[in-house]
Amino acid sequence: MSASERIDHLRQELNRHNHSYYVENAPTISDYDYDMLMKELEKLEKDNPELDDPLSPTHRVGSDLTKGFKQVVHVHPMLSLSNTYTIDEVDEWVCKCNELLGNSEGLRSVPIVGEMKFDGTSISLIYEYGRLVRAVTRGDGEKGDDVTENVKTIKSIPLMLHGGDYPEKFEIRGEIVLPWKAFDRLNEERAFNEEPLFANPRNAAAGTLKMLNSAEVSRRGLDAYFYYLISDELPTDNHYDNMLKAKEWGFKVSDSMTLLHSIEEVDHYINYWDEERKNLPVATDGLVFKVNNLRQQLNLGFRSKSPRWAIAYKFAAERALTRLNFVSFEIGRMGIVTPVANLEPVLLSGTIVKRASLHNEDIVKALDIHEHDMLYVEKGGEIIPKITGVDVAAREKDAKPVEFIEYCPDCGTKLIRLPGEAAWQCPNKYGCRPQIIGRLEHFVGRNMMDIDGVGEENCALLYEADLVRNIADFYNLKADDLEKLERIGPRTAQRIIEGVEASKQVPFERVVYALSIPFVGETVARKLARGVHDIDRLMSRSHDELVAIEDIGPRIADAIVEYFSYPGNREIVERLRAAGLQMAMPEIDTSDHTDLLKDKVIVISGVFERHSREEYKEMIEKNGGKNSGSISKKTSFVLAGDNMGPSKLEKAKSLGVPIIDEEEFLKMIGK
Repeated sequence: MSASERIDHLRQELNRHNHSYYVENAPTISDYDYDMLMKELEKLEKDNPELDDPLSPTHRVGSDLTKGFKQVVHVHPMLSLSNTYTIDEVDEWVCKCNELLGNSEGLRSVPIVGEMKFDGTSISLIYEYGRLVRAVTRGDGEKGDDVTENVKTIKSIPLMLHGGDYPEKFEIRGEIVLPWKAFDRLNEERAFNEEPLFANPRNAAAGTLKMLNSAEVSRRGLDAYFYYLISDELPTDNHYDNMLKAKEWGFKVSDSMTLLHSIEEVDHYINYWDEERKNLPVATDGLVFKVNNLRQQLNLGFRSKSPRWAIAYKFAAERALTRLNFVSFEIGRMGIVTPVANLEPVLLSGTIVKRASLHNEDIVKALDIHEHDMLYVEKGGEIIPKITGVDVAAREKDAKPVEFIEYCPDCGTKLIRLPGEAAWQCPNKYGCRPQIIGRLEHFVGRNMMDIDGVGEENCALLYEADLVRNIADFYNLKADDLEKLERIGPRTAQRIIEGVEASKQVPFERVVYALSIPFVGETVARKLARGVHDIDRLMSRSHDELVAIEDIGPRIADAIVEYFSYPGNREIVERLRAAGLQMAMPEIDTSDHTDLLKDKVIVISGVFERHSREEYKEMIEKNGGKNSGSISKKTSFVLAGDNMGPSKLEKAKSLGVPIIDEEEFLKMIGK
């Protein structure tokens, strides 16, 4: 067998196994055997680069190169659906469809398709000759973002179709979702890094799909379900059979799709899925009903923003009443005190809820929570449990209001309230155990130093064993000391030592993030690293010098100055430097830099044809200019593409700020 034939065979095999695993949920091969096939294909493609194909299974891992998204106009507008909230409203819609179609004998001559309304982000895929050529988000319904490279990483989406009876060109629409398991894992990672949690899988799916790093998109584990086919050459004259055909071609079509022939069947479908949806592996927020016959769909037509032949039924938010056992007060790595309601376990949306954050003192007071109150817990679309009310009638006699603590529950330090904020804080930054352990956990996290083998439990274990009392101590660890600890064997010890060594290659911007400087998150750390270039400049910059860096405000500047005014933090930095961590940005080739835009403050707005927004920002900086996110009197000009924001356009005109297009800009810098 030639290399070309073997490559084709392996691609077909891997695509078939992907479909069995991710769509049919029935794997036919072990993970090991799958990996061996993939490795063989990777080697063959590497040895025969002329046989590469962008739709090969080997490309599903994504790329870590960043680039912007260009906007694409939808051939067929992606309209929204009218919503209903009661069974009676759905029944009225069914009757109206029958009336408009001249059916006086009831629903039986107008079959309806019932489908699950998945809670994710809408997507439109274009296929030509059985190959995926474009993936576009819904956007504003008229145009959306081209996210083809990210969609290619979603393993349940076929890159090449099965069979051969599909139209030469067609569009299929669906929903990109993040399954519960992937959502929980992602939020666990974010909680560990003290990043804001995603409120629900819908937000997480939408945010993931728009990430500029397709390798990270691939890692997060998105999934997709499809629900509508558009083509001039559809295989059948009805929606239901078209979707069954799409399923044969390799698309994931929900088994919940059902053909209904009476109002009674529609009502039964709603009642059944109102309960059964809680057992699904993905989030849903309702059902969708469509007239099945395509000719009847055309006859019913459209309203201004939605089709008459389809309607959405929204599930009511799920709510439960359960007893408050007690309120605990937990300290984060920045000393912020968070009250947490510890509850009698209650089932909500398929998960057992035992705890719910009360966020701060003001919310506790607003809810007027007393000891052992019966509390209403709600999920609905916001899948993070929240307390929405109190059953005052069920309150125990003489129950006392929940009082916010005055002293840190761990170190006993009197709490302080941050000016202008609802949060209370333990000011004992360098002597409070949960704050110290929290900083250790943050330091070793995936987006920081990424030290393998050290999780939440092991950080606490290392602290209690007096092996790691601050982040610099990680670089003094020895395998022999680790192996003496409970739960850490020789293999884990070796992983930790290797992870510590590997972390010395982590870029400077992530080192800045890992230091746990207040208000310095991942994005701000990147801005700081690029603005100061090395740790010595960061430690020596004054408040005013820090504020001069793009997007660094007074509060962040104050926090940085205060952080490095503490001798212990400077000592830790020096120990990290001595250990070999990256304390400066890599040298940049400035041979192509100019001062053509020196002293120019430039705002970028709109969508561009020639280059992405990020590329234009880089050009501005290379030519001595400064990027700004907002228009002011200091703005030299606006570099505008298509669809410039109306508020920016109005402000530029009112201030007399020049607006230039990309052609004029490129000429300005000699390109």
